[in-house]
Amino acid sequence: MLERTHIQSSGFRNTGEPGAYDGFQVRLRQPNYRGTRLSLLAGIDITVDGETYRSVDNRFVVGGREYTHAELLAATEDRWEVGTYMTVLIKRPEGLQAGVHDVSSEIAFRHPYFPPQFQPTFVRDNRKITIII
Repeated sequence: MLERTHIQSSGFRNTGEPGAYDGFQVRLRQPNYRGTRLSLLAGIDITVDGETYRSVDNRFVVGGREYTHAELLAATEDRWEVGTYMTVLIKRPEGLQAGVHDVSSEIAFRHPYFPPQFQPTFVRDNRKITIII
């Protein structure tokens, strides 16, 4: 079951093998009131303890499929539905230290009804929570 907050503490953990972590992951709940085409996600930046991990360097898992940032922008038929989550995979040698971390996300959505030449980008959601890994 998804938690009420946008950033899901249940999905925050190191990735890779213990002792040889290669990064960490953050699970996000769809913050919009309806589903979104993945191509409308201009970017998802994650900040942990003041260090920002940019969307172009991360990978994203939605509905069991993994995407790069460029693949998200090209995924015009794939969607991130309400009531589902996205896992953001972040490469970081040795992962994160065990303990409490401040985590925030910035998600930039494109407007679905504007022609491409008039397409502004804006930050739809910027939230911060403290969770334990």
